[in-house]
Amino acid sequence: MALIDVRHLSLPDRLDDISFSAHAGQLIGVIGPNGAGKSTLLHCLAGLLPYHGQCLFDGADVATLAPRERARHIGLLPQQGDSVWPLSVQDIVAMGRLPWGDNDAAAITEAMTAAGIAHMRRRRIDRLSGGERARVWLARVLAGRPNVLIADEPTASLDLFYQRSVMDSLRAYADQGHVVIIALHDFALAAHYCDQICLMHEGQSECTGTPAEVLTEERLSRVFRTSIRVDLNANPPVIAACYTTPR
Repeated sequence: MALIDVRHLSLPDRLDDISFSAHAGQLIGVIGPNGAGKSTLLHCLAGLLPYHGQCLFDGADVATLAPRERARHIGLLPQQGDSVWPLSVQDIVAMGRLPWGDNDAAAITEAMTAAGIAHMRRRRIDRLSGGERARVWLARVLAGRPNVLIADEPTASLDLFYQRSVMDSLRAYADQGHVVIIALHDFALAAHYCDQICLMHEGQSECTGTPAEVLTEERLSRVFRTSIRVDLNANPPVIAACYTTPR
């Protein structure tokens, strides 16, 4: 049985009849233009927005789970924000244990190691770079050891090194037997790391399938209203917009 099973999920004026499944060990990418409904979909999956239809976690509708139970099994990494408190990295990561009501040192250390930040555990969050903070937020979610990890544009505004670092961590977490669902704007990252991709357009699922099935030149060019060239045989895959208008 799928760990996450979305059936005809809708939200008036925002989402329309979204259906897909995710099994343990899969990394699912959600892509689409701005305003396509990616963040709204992820917040529905995390139980933070009301919806019509069903979003099942291990057979139980997410909307029926008690908040603490839901937080233990479904972790959300929202779009990046800043911390207003000068807390240490370790204190920030420890917040991921709040749904469990403990301060499990092993889980916290494991999360920091997985995110590659164990060496900076005593540094203050407000003195880190944007890329370093992104890995701290990721470690905070990992510390809760959720069965399903949902991340909203975890690579936004990061340089190439930190994009790869974050995606490597998310891929490794999926490979441990969890489900990871992420919103992305980078097609090449989606092609390289994701098992399945859901292409959103105007609140609907335009197509769901493997990267090769979804990331076609015709489909991407139409949905994003830009000429896009695709070479999935390259390593890593190359997907780029073609700018033909003279400057």
